[in-house]
Amino acid sequence: MLEPADDAVPRLRVITREIPPMDDVLAYTTPYDPLFWSRRGESLSAFGDLLTLRYTGTQPGDATISERWRAIAAAADVDDPVGLPGTGLVGFGSFVFDPRSARENVLRVPGMIVGRHSGRAWVTRLAFDDTPDEPEPELPPRSPFGPHWSATLGPGLQTAEKYQDAVRQAIEAIGSREVAKVVLARDITGTVPSGSDLRRLVRSLLEGYPDCWVFAVDGLIGASPETLVTVSDGTVTARVLAGTVARGGDADADVAASIALTESSKDQDEHRFAVQSVLNALGPHTSSLAAEAQPFTLKLPNVWHLATDVEGVLSEDASSLDLLSVLHPTAAVAGTPTTAAMEVIRRLEPFDRGRYAGAVGWTSGSGDGEWAIALRCAQIDRAAPSSPTAPITAYAGAGIVADSVPESELLETRVKFRPIVEALA
Repeated sequence: MLEPADDAVPRLRVITREIPPMDDVLAYTTPYDPLFWSRRGESLSAFGDLLTLRYTGTQPGDATISERWRAIAAAADVDDPVGLPGTGLVGFGSFVFDPRSARENVLRVPGMIVGRHSGRAWVTRLAFDDTPDEPEPELPPRSPFGPHWSATLGPGLQTAEKYQDAVRQAIEAIGSREVAKVVLARDITGTVPSGSDLRRLVRSLLEGYPDCWVFAVDGLIGASPETLVTVSDGTVTARVLAGTVARGGDADADVAASIALTESSKDQDEHRFAVQSVLNALGPHTSSLAAEAQPFTLKLPNVWHLATDVEGVLSEDASSLDLLSVLHPTAAVAGTPTTAAMEVIRRLEPFDRGRYAGAVGWTSGSGDGEWAIALRCAQIDRAAPSSPTAPITAYAGAGIVADSVPESELLETRVKFRPIVEALA
């Protein structure tokens, strides 16, 4: 593992080769520490820990991370005739929501990646350049899945009653003009059996939420519906989600729920704050930038969201990592204005969010990458020696505006907990 205090730039040798198409790559990551990224069947599955950058007290786009990655990429010897998104040099990242968090930001380079995109598949081997020459990279053996397991979950530090009280205090802060909007989260905590095959959780999320970004990075596992930023060949895209309602119990109720969401002034206000925060952040870094005039309703298995897609052309030599710090945190996960909202969150949430609502995804050596906001997720930490269980914490939040109702916001968090709680059952 490479620590940030080591100023030497590691020289890597990266070889990507195309392999016969395959439908599923999840079995090519490790059961105990899966490193995985997928959406709509296009996936990256990795194992091995060639080098890892870990930092506390910084944002993901700070020079300590993005410039370090730029230097590593510039020094790498990359042999990649495949040229698809996710081939060549790739680092998997998971970053904290709040730079004051005690948890580390992490950017990990594995020893092997198996990927698929656009019906094609490949294997990438990554090594230090002083490693003895090896044969051409080949598909490694699949790792068989361990037995099914379930988690034990219960209230966390922010109980239902405390959460509603926090919402009331947030509404008071809005009334006094301290903030216009603030996003408050609550937690549920518990344990999973020590030695569990964590890919079982990933598999459940893949099957239930194929249109979401399904991820596993450094023990953070989830299925996020929200793109923070994607960079590909100079084009930058983002999807903003803010404003939520539970799906209806039947077809008529579902249509009614969708219509009610579009007509809700509270949800429209919340969404407008979130879109504007993304436009303000990306504007200085793009030569053109456009967002849809009106949000659309995005249907997920458990909720409807108001959604807006944003697209632009980068005006400078910025990487996906560089853009994370200007975008994060958006109004969709923090509030408006950002600095004041962060202070309200620190005051009203009795826990460290860690990497929940931070950025999670991957970046390539060229700076392209895909990054989501880490939502609908849980952090699973390593079990203590000889302990039969490992700790787990899941989070869910809701955007609070002037006319929010505490009971309704609590219900929204219950709906948002559903994907991860059902997958852990």
